[in-house]
Amino acid sequence: MSANPLRQLFAKGGAAVNGWLAVPSVFSAEIMARAGWDAITIDMQHGAVDYGDALAMLTAIAAGGNAVPMVRVPWNEPGAIMRMLDAGALGVICPMIESAEAAQAFVRACRYPPHGARSFGPIRARLVHGDDYAARAAELVMPFAMIETAEALARVDEILDVDGLAGVYIGPADLAYSLGETPRFDPVAPRVVAAIDRILAATRARGLVAGIHNGTPDYARAMIDKGFQLVTVGSDARFIEAGAKATLAAMRG
Repeated sequence: MSANPLRQLFAKGGAAVNGWLAVPSVFSAEIMARAGWDAITIDMQHGAVDYGDALAMLTAIAAGGNAVPMVRVPWNEPGAIMRMLDAGALGVICPMIESAEAAQAFVRACRYPPHGARSFGPIRARLVHGDDYAARAAELVMPFAMIETAEALARVDEILDVDGLAGVYIGPADLAYSLGETPRFDPVAPRVVAAIDRILAATRARGLVAGIHNGTPDYARAMIDKGFQLVTVGSDARFIEAGAKATLAAMRG
């Protein structure tokens, strides 16, 4: 891969629609990849996915289409971050970033020296992204810091000023919870909406990418209209649940 297609899309002002994988299955990962998402994120924080699952799912995503492979790591832990980058992920979403120091540690884990502390060993990344992967890794890999607490909101400007971040990714449920509101996707509570707008404005002012998790296509489209460039809509688990419930409701109703 000569370049990260997401970087190219974002540079043109475009928005990416991101699929989400919570089910530890190669088959469902390939099905999702063949659907045509711009990017697909494997959720290792709240999804039922471990390293072995994620490695196989990355292979299935590559076989299934042109979606950029991303991962949400379990925590801001260098070993977990580096391992998924070595496995070939081109985007990393890191949860619960609440300070510039935490953001700096995250970025350092994503970048090779002298600008970071990533250990060298791109075992699968080199195979799928080219023998010159290490020399281009800083441009290929996109680190996204999750902003999802009141503490992070209070420090969003210093977090965004950390060199090397591609942008931020808002977790609306945790953000609402932290602000004393009911956690939910597609928030409408004024405090939560105001917080989202503040994060978006600060991110765009720095020329970085703002991403957000959504529950419905209508809300996701509204977020793109606001200026978000990375929107997630649903997940494989929720699609299975919704499809099963709709079929049973039609049969029994």
